[in-house]
Amino acid sequence: MSDGSVSLDLDKDPGGPPAGEVPPEAITAVPVRHWGRWISAVLVLTVLGLIVWAFANAKINWGVVGDYLTYDRIMEGALNTLWITVCAMVLGLVLGMLLAVMRLSDNPVLSSVAYAYIWFFRGTPVLVQLMLWYNLSYIFDTLNLGFYKNEMNDVMTPFLAALLGLGLNEAAYMAEIARAGIKSVDGGQTEAAQALGMNGAKTMRRIVLPQAMRVIIPPSGNEFINMLKTSSLASVIYFEELFRAGNTISSRNLAVMEMMMVVSVWYLLLTTVFSIGQYYLERHYAKGTDREQPPTPLRRIGQQLTSFRTKSKVGGETV
Repeated sequence: MSDGSVSLDLDKDPGGPPAGEVPPEAITAVPVRHWGRWISAVLVLTVLGLIVWAFANAKINWGVVGDYLTYDRIMEGALNTLWITVCAMVLGLVLGMLLAVMRLSDNPVLSSVAYAYIWFFRGTPVLVQLMLWYNLSYIFDTLNLGFYKNEMNDVMTPFLAALLGLGLNEAAYMAEIARAGIKSVDGGQTEAAQALGMNGAKTMRRIVLPQAMRVIIPPSGNEFINMLKTSSLASVIYFEELFRAGNTISSRNLAVMEMMMVVSVWYLLLTTVFSIGQYYLERHYAKGTDREQPPTPLRRIGQQLTSFRTKSKVGGETV
């Protein structure tokens, strides 16, 4: 209108569609079909089924496997494997931490000695080191420490040779793992501790190492599991561990593959137990960095079992 008044169109609803028009239908959400996942799952299950079928029909006396799983000599070999693994890992961990601190030291003598140690033990095979320790009597007839003297053959038992060969070699790798963990801690933490009057040892023990453990624990757990399997090399120096026990029994009953199955089951059992322990130890040291802990494997399995058909709402409707 020319007089400036406002004209209202009463046929239109400002809050909805124009009068006379049909409102659009609600959107129907159709779940995406992941056919590739189903096809890959079927292929994987088929391959696994073929492997199980092949072993089930192979010339393996599974009754022998079941009978020897709890055989006395096998059980003793498993305990010896566990014992040498724990002892060698403790030696490697303690010495590795010391070498890591020496490597980071400003003292050129300490850092050079630590570097030379790591260079030598990482550069030579574990099997060679085991043989060197076990045959040490070829170059030293006796061990004379002043307060203790004895024949080297009596001192260097298979257990001691295995402990030194495995533990000293592990120390070289643990030194690099510990050094990486220590270097991952921000330098401002050390400066703050020094500003509070802490000395170097207390700063390392109370400030740096607790934070470095988050980086040190995962590779250390892998090293422990690797040590558990590497301990089988001690069979060449006549240490009665799990692999040697199975090999000795198979030489008598000629059930070679059956005894290797027994040994494999025990190794899988031991590594599974310690893998679970490593997982929860990592979760413990990750509390200070992760805002929300990821669900445990058991919880994830429960979520998968209950989420085959999860209902959702789209546009106010359940689909």
